[in-house]
Amino acid sequence: METSIIKIGNSKGLRLSKTILEKYNIKDKVELILEKGQIILKPIDSPRKGWEKEFKRMNKNGDDRSLMNDVFEDENFDEWN
Repeated sequence: METSIIKIGNSKGLRLSKTILEKYNIKDKVELILEKGQIILKPIDSPRKGWEKEFKRMNKNGDDRSLMNDVFEDENFDEWN
């Protein structure tokens, strides 16, 4: 596929069609990989997006408590001395 480089202010850019953006699930950012004389654009997935908001909600609801005890009943602290 051939596409034109376009002027964007003092820089230049590459315009991607809506079809390509949807097909490759490209949202706001891409990773730019320079490899063996090629430029590769790779979609960046943000799996942790929104986690901070959810952690705050969990804290507010009291759902952020530890699921395990800090100390186990059979733990031997003497071996750490």
